[in-house]
Amino acid sequence: MKPQNLIIFFSDEHNPRVLGAAGHPFIATPNLDALAARGTRFTQASTPCPICVPARAALALGRYNHEIGYWDNADAYEGATPSWHHLLRARGHRVVSIGKLHFRGRPGDDHGFSEERIPMHIVDGLGDLLGLNRGPDAPPRGGAYKMIGMAGPGESDYTRYDRDIAAQAQIWLREEAPKYADRPWVLFVSLVAPHFPLTAPPEHYYRYAKMGVPLPKQYAPEERPRHPYLVDYATTVPYDAGMKGPADVRRALSGYFGLVSFMDEQVGKVLAALEDTGLAASTRVLYTTDHGDNNGARGLWGKSTMYEESVGVPIILAGAEVPAGRVVRTPASLVDVFATVLDAVGADAAPSSGQSLLRLLHTPDADRLVFSEYHATASREAIFMVQDLRYKYVRCVSYPAQLFDRETDPEELRDVAADPAYAPVVRRMEEALRARLDPAEVDARAKRRQAEVLAAAGGWEIAVKRGDLPFSPPPGTQAAWS
Repeated sequence: MKPQNLIIFFSDEHNPRVLGAAGHPFIATPNLDALAARGTRFTQASTPCPICVPARAALALGRYNHEIGYWDNADAYEGATPSWHHLLRARGHRVVSIGKLHFRGRPGDDHGFSEERIPMHIVDGLGDLLGLNRGPDAPPRGGAYKMIGMAGPGESDYTRYDRDIAAQAQIWLREEAPKYADRPWVLFVSLVAPHFPLTAPPEHYYRYAKMGVPLPKQYAPEERPRHPYLVDYATTVPYDAGMKGPADVRRALSGYFGLVSFMDEQVGKVLAALEDTGLAASTRVLYTTDHGDNNGARGLWGKSTMYEESVGVPIILAGAEVPAGRVVRTPASLVDVFATVLDAVGADAAPSSGQSLLRLLHTPDADRLVFSEYHATASREAIFMVQDLRYKYVRCVSYPAQLFDRETDPEELRDVAADPAYAPVVRRMEEALRARLDPAEVDARAKRRQAEVLAAAGGWEIAVKRGDLPFSPPPGTQAAWS
C-alpha cells in the first residue's frame, strides 16, 4: 500500500443499520453515503465489546478485551501497553486526537498521541463505579432519565462539544497538517453523537419527528424475547421504563436519528476542509464507531447486547487503492483498526489480533471469525459472541446459548440454537469460542479485577455516595450525578 495520511472519524453509539448507504429507508447521511460511494463498506463489522470504554481500549491495542484486561466503564486504558498511537509517534509520525477518548486521563497518563485536543476521558479517572456491581443486588440505574428525559429538539453539552470537535479538526487541517509533510500523519476525530442524551438540533430532530417514525421491531411486550441475559439487562438498566407510549418512543427515535444526521453534518464539514486544503488526494479516510444502539428493538435501548443493532458497527474506508462502491461481507472488527492504521501510513506491522482492512478488501476471507464479549453494567454473567459470514453464536456462562442464521433471518428474530437441524453449527461455533477462551474463567477473571478496582476506589459505599453518572461530561462542563 502506498503510504498516505489517514483521518479516522470515530462516532459513538452508531447503529450500523441507521445509515443511508446501508439501505436505511429514510435516514439522511449524505456525507457518509458519499464516502461509501467512493470507498468500500464492510457490512458485517462488530465491536469487540458493546460499551464505550473497553471498546476504545480494544481499538487502541488491536486486541480483544479478554486479552488486554479492560472490562468495563471504570477500568479505562491508561497507556501502560503500547497502542498504535504510541507506535506511530515513536516512528516519527504526527498522531493527533481531537475529541472523546474515554481513556483514564489521570495526570501523568501517556495515551500515545502527539497531541490530545479537547479530550474527554472518564470522570475523575474513575468512571462508572456502580457498574462494577454485577450481582443480583445491583441497583437499577437511571435509565429512564438517560433515554427519554432529555429526548427532543435543542442543543446539549454533547452537540456543542461535537461542533467544537469539528471546528478544531478543520483548524488542524488548515494550520497544522502542512507542517508534517515529511511523513504521513494520522488525525483521530472522535465525535460523541449519536450517543444519548437524545437532544438533537431542531433542524435535524424535526426532519424525523414530523414523519412519524415507525415503532421498533418486536417492541410490543408480548413480542419481546425473554432470554435471561436480556431480562437482567432490562431490569438493571430500565431505559424503556420511561417510555409512556408510542409518542415517547417516537420522540426518542427522532432524537437519535437527528443526532445521526447531525454527526454526518460534522463529518461533512471536516471532509470539506480536507478538500479545500488540497489534502484529499494524499489522505485516506476511515469511518467507524465504538458500538451501536438497540434503538428500542425488542424493548431494548442503549448497547450491551449481542444483537446487530448493538454489537454491529459501520466501517467505511476510502482513498488511494480502496475500490469505489465496493461492499465487503467478510466479518470485520474494531480490532482490525490497529493493523489498518499501520498499513495505511506505511509503518512496520506489529502484533495484534486483527487484520488490515486494506488487505481484507482485496482478499476476502469467507472462513473468518470475529468475536465480541461483555462484562460491564447489568451483566450478571459474561456474554460472548462468535460470528462468521452466516451465523452468529451468542454464549453466556450458564444461560442458554443462542444462534441466529443471518442469511435466512437478517433481523435476528428467531433463535435456532435448539433446532436439531442447526446442532452441527452450534458445535462448530462452541468449539471456535473454546479454542479462544474459557467463558467461565474469563468471567471470573473480569469479576476479580472489578472487585480490585472497586476496593481501590474506596468500596461500594463510596460508589453509591458518588452516584449514577448519566453520561460523561465534556471538557469544561460539570458532571451531572443522580
